[in-house]
Amino acid sequence: MRLLDRLKRFLAQTPPSGRPEDAINRSELEDEGRPRGGPERRQHDRRNARDGTRALIIDDSATVTAALGRMLLQNRYHLDTAADAESGLARIATDPPEIVFLDIVLPGINGFEALRRIRRDAASRDIPVIMMSGNEQATEQFYAQRIGADDFMKKPFSRYEVFARVEKLLDAEARPRRATS
Repeated sequence: MRLLDRLKRFLAQTPPSGRPEDAINRSELEDEGRPRGGPERRQHDRRNARDGTRALIIDDSATVTAALGRMLLQNRYHLDTAADAESGLARIATDPPEIVFLDIVLPGINGFEALRRIRRDAASRDIPVIMMSGNEQATEQFYAQRIGADDFMKKPFSRYEVFARVEKLLDAEARPRRATS
């Protein structure tokens, strides 16, 4: 059987026999009481940032930047990206975003040092920063928050997680704000 045929059957949920009665009923596999669609299904209405919120993603992974960027663009953010801390800091200095998504492991200056520089500069110290890392070490989250990160996401992250973390930073006008300001 060709790979394409297998993929089509998987996506269409067609059983290999081709008989509908052999199909698996997904509802039979779900846990009782758990909302359909998994644990990330919202239980309340999500507050979104206002349209046009300016976001900056600083990450050297084109995949992470593309995935996170797509999520933000679909929610009407204005998006800028940087593949390293130096160019990200330059963008913050010339056109400050309203929120920054900052990877910890970057070429050159790492995310911790970039966050220190953001917090030391009077022009950028109040920009909320969500740190990101694919590392399993819980110490990264501790240091990120100690240095002044507003939140932390472990990669890979879901759309739900991204917007839940942004929602925690929104003020009454749906603008991202630092919790300490």
